[in-house]
Order: sequence, then C-alpha cells, then structure tokens
Amino acid sequence: MGKILATGGMGYIGSHTVIELINRGYEVEILDNLFNSKVEVLDKIEKIAGKKPVFHQVDMTDAEGVEKVFAEGNFDAVIHFAGLKAVAESVKKPLEYYETNIGGTINILKSMKSHNVKKIIFSSSATVYGEPPASGILDETLPTGRTISNPYGRTKYMIEEILKDFSVSNPDFEITILRYFNPVGNHESGLIGEDPNGIPNNLMPIIMKVSKGEIAELNVYGDDYDTRDGTCIRDYIHVVDLAKGHILALEKSKQGVSVFNLGTGTGTSVLEMVNAFEKASGEKLPYKIAPRRPGDLAMLCANPSKAERELGWKAEHVVEDAMRDTIKYLRNA
Repeated sequence: MGKILATGGMGYIGSHTVIELINRGYEVEILDNLFNSKVEVLDKIEKIAGKKPVFHQVDMTDAEGVEKVFAEGNFDAVIHFAGLKAVAESVKKPLEYYETNIGGTINILKSMKSHNVKKIIFSSSATVYGEPPASGILDETLPTGRTISNPYGRTKYMIEEILKDFSVSNPDFEITILRYFNPVGNHESGLIGEDPNGIPNNLMPIIMKVSKGEIAELNVYGDDYDTRDGTCIRDYIHVVDLAKGHILALEKSKQGVSVFNLGTGTGTSVLEMVNAFEKASGEKLPYKIAPRRPGDLAMLCANPSKAERELGWKAEHVVEDAMRDTIKYLRNA
C-alpha cells in the first residue's frame, strides 16, 4: 500500500489517522516532538491496530533531524499534522507559532523535495476563511486570509499559500489541503482520545475536564446569539470520520493543489453539546453563561459536498456517537 510519514502522528487527530492507515495496510512512521502528546500513545496504537509504528522523536523545526528521518525513510507520502494549535496561546506567542508552524513545514517540504516524496496531505483549518458569509456556511470557493483574527489561523493560511507557490514550481507534486472543522470523540475502544497538555482551547476537552472535576464549570460564552438557543453553533465532526477522510484524500490525490472541507454540514450549539454529554453520561455538567468572547461568530458550518463528490467521503457519525466514545475514554483514563 505504501509507506507514510505522519508528522504530529502522536497527537489527537494524528493518532486516529495512524490507526486507520495501519488498518488499511499502510506502513507508517511518526515524527513528533511530544510537545502536546504522550509517548504512551504508541502502545495504544499497537493495542488497537495490532502494529506499532516506527517513532522518531524529532521537532520539525530541527532541519537536520527532519532530513535524517527522510534520508532513512523511503516514504511514499507525508500526512502533515504537526504544529502548534491553540488560538489564545498564539496571540501571546506569535513568534513561536510562525517559527514552528511555518518554519517546520518548510523543513518538511525541503526534505520531501530532496528525497523525491511527491505527495502531501496538509491539516489545515476552517479558520483560514476568516469572516464567514451571513449564512455561516463555508465552502471551498470562499476567499481566505482576509479577516483572520489570530496568529494560529494566519499560519494555516500562510502554509496554504506556501503550498500553492510550491506547487507552481513543482507541478508534479500532489498536494491536498484538508480544512478541518471541530473534531470531537475518539476511537470506539476508549483507549485513545483528546488529551491536551495544559489548558484546553476547544469545547470538548473543556467539557471532559469539567466532568473529571479538573475545571469547576464550563463557561458558555454568550446566550444571546441569533441561534435556536442563543449559543454559538459549530460543526462537530467525529475524529474517526476525519481520519478516514485523510485516507481517501491520500488515495485520490492528484497533481496540483486540491482543497476540501471536512465537516458534517450540520451545526450543534454549545448547549446542545452540553445536553448531549449529560444524556450520554447520566451526569449533570455544571456551566454558567459568561459574556461573549470577542470575535466569536454565531454559526460556522462546513459545506462538505465537494469532499463527498470528489473523494467519496461523508461523515458517518453524529454528536451522540462522539459523546458515547468520549465517555468510554474518560472512564478508561
């Protein structure tokens, strides 16, 4: 099937994709600095998939380290997950975000070129769209980069532009950009899941920490938006569906640059997420209504029709599945 290098493959989305790759028959190696992941994930991948990937503890900003991995690897493709990803932290540490996300990606691309690895799947984000249309529905034809409000989002946008420029000078490369919406859930085994180091940035890991008593209550930022219950609506996609999207993107990649949204096309509000967790867990989740956060938008949802049409990909799980799997992971942790 081929040999794949997964940068950031020990992380939340990366580890789930590595499992799907192994299940599909691929040979996988992982490059990860363990900044926001744990080495124990390797054993859990092996337990689930029956095979332990080769692991390189290398920071992608270390050009020599990256080059050594490629020199020894003989890879057929790269799935590039690695990067810093906390929006609030990026505002406080912009230089670290630019240096890591952009500089690290350039190192990956240089080594790919020098070792004739001509296929890359890049983990981008819906944040590249900036200000959405009034409908809150985002599709791949919309302009990007104009109103991004944080360095994290700008690094994703800039990397997309770098990949496009790189494609012009390397037209035989196959470059696929996947714009994620809001990944949730975990593998049905409950062995791996989202377990960020430090204070989480996204809704689901905060819900998990409130459930475990590590955070006293969930702050619901605003209940006066023009939505069905007044709270923000987002497109929550099960991480296993997201992982399977990478496999299809890998197998259907073509020369040039292709861009796909990976989302469900269905929005869920913050309070609906809370209610779904309470229903699945049988426990009350303490929360309070807090003031709106600057820059939060009432609704953001994917139009995923291009991925269905061109990749044959469609989300199969719903929020209730994600809650069930998350609770299993919490009880295993």
